[in-house]
Amino acid sequence: MAISTKTNKTQYDPDQGAPPKVKEVEDAELERDCYDFTTTTTTKSSKTNPALTELGELWSMAAPITLMNGVVFLRAMISVLFLGRLGPLALAGGALSIGFTNITGYSVLFGLASGLEPLCSQAYGSGNYEMLSLSLQRAFALLFLAAVPISLLWLNLGPIMVGLGQDPQITAAAAAYCLYSLPDLLTYVALQPLRVYLRSQGVTKPMAACSAAAVVLHVPLNMFLVFVLGLGVPGVAIASALTNFNMLMFLLIYLRWAGTCQLTWRGWATPTAVISGVAPLVKLAVPSCLGVCLEWWWYEIVTVLAGYLPDPTTSVGAAAVLIQTTSLMYTVPMALAACVSTRVGNELGAGKPIRARMAALVALGCAFMIGVVHVIWTLVFRERWVRLFTNDASIVRLASAVMPLIGLCELGNCPQTTGCGVLRGTARPAVGARINLLSFYLVGLPVAVSLAFGGNVGFSGLWYGLFSAQVACVVLVLMSVLVRTDWELEASRAKKLTTVEIAVVNEEMKGLMGNTNGEV
Repeated sequence: MAISTKTNKTQYDPDQGAPPKVKEVEDAELERDCYDFTTTTTTKSSKTNPALTELGELWSMAAPITLMNGVVFLRAMISVLFLGRLGPLALAGGALSIGFTNITGYSVLFGLASGLEPLCSQAYGSGNYEMLSLSLQRAFALLFLAAVPISLLWLNLGPIMVGLGQDPQITAAAAAYCLYSLPDLLTYVALQPLRVYLRSQGVTKPMAACSAAAVVLHVPLNMFLVFVLGLGVPGVAIASALTNFNMLMFLLIYLRWAGTCQLTWRGWATPTAVISGVAPLVKLAVPSCLGVCLEWWWYEIVTVLAGYLPDPTTSVGAAAVLIQTTSLMYTVPMALAACVSTRVGNELGAGKPIRARMAALVALGCAFMIGVVHVIWTLVFRERWVRLFTNDASIVRLASAVMPLIGLCELGNCPQTTGCGVLRGTARPAVGARINLLSFYLVGLPVAVSLAFGGNVGFSGLWYGLFSAQVACVVLVLMSVLVRTDWELEASRAKKLTTVEIAVVNEEMKGLMGNTNGEV
């Protein structure tokens, strides 16, 4: 079915020097009620505190995303529990494979998809729905291309690990888990960009609901595949892949049924139209990916370093408990960062730099309070929390002693993670990547190694390294956001980012294939 390319935009006069979409922003805002502060403040009360208004807008998105992140964390925990039921060999092999797939696959795709955040949020804020739709499809293409070499790497996990001196039996279990996780890689290629696309429009509750529904089925799937069919380790991998696939399917079914994206989805574009505009996405996706991976990989390095301490079994076990704890705590600032990226991008795209700055300040304030909460609970419940993971006295003693330090790390991690979200919303992910490189590898890693091994501090020294990295990171991020951000300039950059391709986008829309009503 052919799509009409007729639009209601005013014609662009080059002599006027004005972008062709400025006029339609106000009309587009009448169609959107998700982020229209003007409507909210004038109809409810002219005396409404803008900070409180922003707080409501922010957490209306962040609360469902936090729930979704928690549900995804629960899915991973369930998988580990089922691996443990299969015995120590299966648990060791599965844990090795999970670490390998996180480092080489999921962190890379997650980081690349993060590059979509400024494009989608600023395009939505400016009312440029054609660019929003095309950016999503370009992200699909980019992540698919990245998944090809990742798949080849996963297929060769066995020879790689044996070459690194890993136990052959553990490697065999890890290779089996990795092989049956390959379909999940393809699901992730579609799922993660779709999440960014929906979040940029404030559509977060359906994502949380669909994720929860899929995870409810995760336990029976594991029971059936692992024990009824007797698939063992491959069964756990297949169950995880099916759960992510269910998340994607439930979300697509909801979008089709509810018609949520009728305004912003403009149909499938031709391959030429998609590929021709990948370069701007790559410029944002690559530094976003580096920023994410540099931080994620640091925790894996800590686990490896723990294995070289005098009592490696206890040290690695304690490190595993602490990393699981930080992963759980990370679900809140990660959601806050994603949502402030959206809020900042929306307001900059709409040409409202003051509101973008307000969104950043409110989010950072929330992040500090969340960090304080983490400090308190890790101090009060440290030993009881560790005992939820293990009854081994030596691991409990070692991990619980470091728990308060982990809480202090979160006091820096929460605002720095949120600040990196602000940087992504302003289309400056390269700044965050440079800060992570400096903080974690030029500050944190040397401190960790020198204290743990040279200074005879031992296991705690690794986490003092993390603390030093977080201190450096939060200082540099806050300087970048609070001191070095020119919000008027960022609004101008957002206008340029979302309008520079207007003529090209309008031409490309002639090749769009699909429904003019925007049905997914």
